Amino acid sequence: MGDFLLVTHGTAGDVLPFVGIGAALTARGHTATLVSHAPYAGRAEAAGLGFAAVDTVAAYEAGQRRTPDLLAARRPHELRGYYEREGLFDQLRREVDLLAARHRPGHTVLVGRHTSALSVLVAADLLGAASAWVAVAPVQLMVAPVAAAHVRAGLAGGIDAVRAGLGLPAVADWAGWLRSTRAVLGLWPDWFDAAGQRAPAGVTLTGFVSGDDAGPADAVPRDRPLLVTGGTGQLLHPRFYPVALDAVAATGRPALVVAPSRDLLPARLPSTVDWRPRLPFPSVLPHVAAILHHGGIGTAVRAMRTGTPQVLMAYGADRPDNAARLAARGAARWLPETAWTPEAVAAELSAAAADTGYGARAAGLLDEPEDAAPARAARVLEGLLSATPPASPGLADRLRGLSPQQRRLLARRLAAGG
Repeated sequence: MGDFLLVTHGTAGDVLPFVGIGAALTARGHTATLVSHAPYAGRAEAAGLGFAAVDTVAAYEAGQRRTPDLLAARRPHELRGYYEREGLFDQLRREVDLLAARHRPGHTVLVGRHTSALSVLVAADLLGAASAWVAVAPVQLMVAPVAAAHVRAGLAGGIDAVRAGLGLPAVADWAGWLRSTRAVLGLWPDWFDAAGQRAPAGVTLTGFVSGDDAGPADAVPRDRPLLVTGGTGQLLHPRFYPVALDAVAATGRPALVVAPSRDLLPARLPSTVDWRPRLPFPSVLPHVAAILHHGGIGTAVRAMRTGTPQVLMAYGADRPDNAARLAARGAARWLPETAWTPEAVAAELSAAAADTGYGARAAGLLDEPEDAAPARAARVLEGLLSATPPASPGLADRLRGLSPQQRRLLARRLAAGG
């Protein structure tokens, strides 16, 4: 049996699919460890996974409040500045230490969120371990060439410094290095892939992997309200909640608003609006008339699974592409940011709430059990246990090449990580 180390960063939509994949791996007799943000420890442990934190709860929450800075980092030097301010090069070193401390030669597979989990690539080079990328949305593959250029121009110095401290050479070909994993998984089905730019050859499509909270609701919503959410993070356009709430008011319906922080919402909320920091969507969505959300793929898929009509105010990251693919198959209505007015959003919400055929359309697209996709992903990753790693100097050879100072540094890091 194998050990699978799953590295991911971000919000619930980025982390929980890895919990789902890890649970599928443990069901097949393997061990799986989630390497991610501290607030997700409970979710990992509840699913039977090990857990290693890359930060603290306080650091994660503070970082989430600064995520608009990441949206604003459009040039390589701005991306480098963001990494330096947030201590992400130091975090990269810590993650490599965590992976090295848990590595069992010949029995470990390193799995990372596509492009962002750079520790997986560094550790794979250091340890000679098999590795895999997991993309949670098509945009991650679509922008890979641009991401490689940004990494080369903005982050190369910081990454190479980490590599040098471990006795590894500088990266010569950044685009090739970012493609160096043994497998690439895309967590969406073929129909979703066909609705936009296709995934590159060699990517294995697994179907949607949700992993969201399936716990019972404290109370089932009455009067079939509208549900509004911008997801679990704060990477939102500042107009999202004000326009969304004005649109809900224009429909005359009550609303549930799910936002992680009250500070994200207008200072005053109508008496017909009930704010919650979180809700178990699988239990709640069957009891709402429609959901208005940001376009995160996890939220969109849960709406489909529960047959809940959805309207997407999609802006930034993967969201407009997700929205366009869903709309092309009749699985969502959506508006780009340039079309956000209370009147336009209210009209789409009213039409969605009256769409009696939505549930049947969504069910026709999701034509397999929910656990099929994570099991498919687990089988692909399982196959890497027998894969021969690319030819490269062995770990022992690299360790022999370390200077005395590098040996002492690595020993201290491994001792701290253990």
